[in-house]
Amino acid sequence: MYDMDVRSRYNVVVTGKNGGPVVMLAHGFGCDQNLWRLVAPALAEDFQVVLFDHVGSGRSDPSAWRTERYSTLDGYADDVLQICRELDLQQVVFVGHSVSAMIGVLAAIREPDRFAKLVLLTPSPRYVDDAGYRGGFTQADIEELLESLDSNYLGWSAAMAPVIMGNPDRPELGEELTNSFCRTDPRMARVFARTTFLSDNRADLEKVTVPTLVIECASDVIAPREVGAFIHAKIAGSRLVTLDAVGHCPQLSAPEATTRAIASFAADS
Repeated sequence: MYDMDVRSRYNVVVTGKNGGPVVMLAHGFGCDQNLWRLVAPALAEDFQVVLFDHVGSGRSDPSAWRTERYSTLDGYADDVLQICRELDLQQVVFVGHSVSAMIGVLAAIREPDRFAKLVLLTPSPRYVDDAGYRGGFTQADIEELLESLDSNYLGWSAAMAPVIMGNPDRPELGEELTNSFCRTDPRMARVFARTTFLSDNRADLEKVTVPTLVIECASDVIAPREVGAFIHAKIAGSRLVTLDAVGHCPQLSAPEATTRAIASFAADS
């Protein structure tokens, strides 16, 4: 019997093959579980699929928001583990998109026996460039981004979403991401943005002990190819797959290829 408080708090939705291997899909900043809609049904044919919304996103319970808790990725990792415990999920294949990739890393470090595998979809352990490391943004870039987001969240969303999505020849994808951003409470989005873009989880990568797949796109302004190579090198035994796709959200821009990569890795014994 599921804990209804947890289900409503995180808007947990369970679909797919009852008793099958569990695939948990976690969305990134400014998104919600709806962005998995082109991937989840195909995965549900062979897996039990668990979808949820991070607190402050989608149809999660806004009364659960605590600024202090969600000022670090640890708070989000705690939520993932709480969902797993309350739903008694074992041997979870955790699929984390964007910042949720590092949330999954933190959760799997804490409770490695809970997770069978990690799938890191367009991940980044640090978005800001550093000595010997290319994250894709300078410190000034990030400060400007956060200042713009603070002063005019809706304007920032309309400007940034198409850049994040890529695929200018398919403007409907950028519009969808813009709408997703605009559904997010600006007060909570500002905190999540700082938590996301100022995070540095590079030192955590070497602590991962569960089998891991890194999925990157051939062109991604948010997580460039150097980031995928860095993560692959730091997580022992990990695999790296480069999708022939553009942008930071291949679950929308290249859903078939994304689904194949996830399903193949999840099913591989």
